[in-house]
Amino acid sequence: MARSPRLSEAERKLWNAFPTGETVELAPVTTGVGATAGENAPKDGDTWGPDRTIRASVIASLLLGAREAAPGSVAAVRLCGARITGSLSILGGRVEHELVLSGCHLDEPVLFTNTSTRTVRLTDCALPGFSGGGMRVAGHLSLSGSNITGTVRLARAVFESGLWLGGTRLTADDVWALSAGSMVVESGATFRGADITGGVRLAGSRVNGDLSFEGAAVRNPGDYAIRADDMVVEGTVHLSRGFTATGCVRLRGARVSGTLSVNGVLSSPDTPYALHASHAEIRELYLKPAAPIDGVVNLTYSRVGTLQDDPDTWPEKLRLNGLTYDRLRGSGVTRRVEWVARDPEGFRPQPYEQLAAWYLRDGNDGLARRAQLAKLRARRRTQGPGQRTWGRLLDVTVGYGHRPWLAGVWFALLLLTGTVAFGLNPPRPLKPDEAPVFDSFAYSFDLLLPLPTFGQREMFDPAGWTQGLAYGLIVAGWILATALIAGATRVLRPQ
Repeated sequence: MARSPRLSEAERKLWNAFPTGETVELAPVTTGVGATAGENAPKDGDTWGPDRTIRASVIASLLLGAREAAPGSVAAVRLCGARITGSLSILGGRVEHELVLSGCHLDEPVLFTNTSTRTVRLTDCALPGFSGGGMRVAGHLSLSGSNITGTVRLARAVFESGLWLGGTRLTADDVWALSAGSMVVESGATFRGADITGGVRLAGSRVNGDLSFEGAAVRNPGDYAIRADDMVVEGTVHLSRGFTATGCVRLRGARVSGTLSVNGVLSSPDTPYALHASHAEIRELYLKPAAPIDGVVNLTYSRVGTLQDDPDTWPEKLRLNGLTYDRLRGSGVTRRVEWVARDPEGFRPQPYEQLAAWYLRDGNDGLARRAQLAKLRARRRTQGPGQRTWGRLLDVTVGYGHRPWLAGVWFALLLLTGTVAFGLNPPRPLKPDEAPVFDSFAYSFDLLLPLPTFGQREMFDPAGWTQGLAYGLIVAGWILATALIAGATRVLRPQ
């Protein structure tokens, strides 16, 4: 092919390499730590000379078929260490060739809106943004290791393989660093080790594989770090192994068919919630953050198969009203009553009922009663003075019916008191000729029972201070009987 005078030397190399898909390396690629400094650092690519400069229009022309593939070869644009000037813009086009840029510097954002294309890889590059809303990729999109000083827009994009942003440094020029609402990824999406300043929007997206933020840092204080309302993930969501989020992680209405693993660091004291996962459906929730979550956790009205957590990392404020779960795992089985009592809005009965039901399914009848008792005590704090007084009486005497043995303890103590007191100070007989032999035990027993049994109460009349004791035993007996009936009615009442 004759050389075109309209192409620079660097552009000719790319033009001639395209038909066979050969990689054009204009300079050694600097990745990792070295990518931030040195003459080959992509961030300083605006200083590279003409020998390393290629116009974006030349790349676009090749991708759109300006040259045909060589026989027996797969044509592609593969370029390393270049400065790309102008806008790499293919809007609504159809690209049949892969685009692979490594260690390159792009002066302007990449625009692939509504474009159908093959795999696009911009790894270890420096660019001011990427716009791919509505694009369809027959392969994957990789921005791994790149330094992007602008927003990545992928709303309604479809990736037949994966989305890779491993190690990407993304600094937003807007509220959202990544705007990918209603995106579909047929394989996994990874943000491992990414450093993101700005929010990540995944609302309504679908990932038919794992979604990984392992080791990633997302910073958007006072706003959403991750907003993924109604997102569907068929695999596992990893917010783990060094993951940190400054800002709210919102998964309201999300559906996770695998595990939602939260063992990173979540901090958002300046927003209503640090973790908002209400109305979600999660097969397994692994909630063991590296440190207690700084902010409110909202799991209201969600459905969880297995919930595994650690009492040492329970947040101070935890909303659980309407949450249902099939299994609880982890330590702190006996401390769950404390767990359900952390609602910042005050008493909610459902978390106690759900906990008691789980205890029963797990064979812990005693802990189930403890949960029900804790519910009644918490409810009492919300009631008026009269109900609080009656509630305390029920609690002290029979544990609201869940501890009937307390009535037996009170009965025995009162019986002992009466037996000793009346044994030392016997009452006088009302009819000395007809009165039976006085028995302080039987007399005290008769006083405590609402209906006399031994016939002692009607035959003797206490005097002095023992008269007040007798009246007190009669009243105490009625109170114990009433408390037992009320407690039994409360326990046996259908829930």
